[in-house]
Amino acid sequence: MTRSRLSPSGRPIILGLTGSIGMGKSTVAAMFTDLGVPVFDADAIVHRLQGPGGALVPAIEAAFPGATGPEGVRRAELGARVFGDSSALTRLEGIVHPAVADLRQEFMIEHGGAPLVVFDIPLLFEKGGHELVDRVVVVSAPPAVQRARVLDRPGMTPEKFAQILALQVPDVEKRARADHVIDTGTTLESTRAQVAALLAMLNDKTAKNSA
Repeated sequence: MTRSRLSPSGRPIILGLTGSIGMGKSTVAAMFTDLGVPVFDADAIVHRLQGPGGALVPAIEAAFPGATGPEGVRRAELGARVFGDSSALTRLEGIVHPAVADLRQEFMIEHGGAPLVVFDIPLLFEKGGHELVDRVVVVSAPPAVQRARVLDRPGMTPEKFAQILALQVPDVEKRARADHVIDTGTTLESTRAQVAALLAMLNDKTAKNSA
């Protein structure tokens, strides 16, 4: 389990939402959004920063010449350069992570009056993001469901899937370290009900703590 606490007074509860590839994290994040919870989507932020005219494109081009173009960062080209090269990955993270942190701080200022916010961070445990949040929500599904979802993606192969899994904290460990687990190996209706129940429980605890 992570720390089991609600936020100090004066700022929202921060939920860290994570899950291994193919577990349905993006779907669950959208459910939180539908319920009115502000969501900081780290992946979407990175895509914007690296897209056409993105703020990080010049710095990435300087560090990795030829990895950008009119479309912004050529993700396949950049991925081929950093995948399996820890030094190159560190250089890239040194460009991306500070920019994401700045935007995360802006997000917190913008939504400082909300009772709860979500940080949607794919590598929450792998990169130490769990230290930034009050409670961790792990999205999980049975291995067979996960594998079927991932291999259905264009360009995905069993070998690529295995390589990605090797870089992620195993699902069983994520679940053991979580404060809450959302099961997506079921219907969308069931998953949505789990999200709504979790939100209701946290809002109730917040209200009691404020009373």
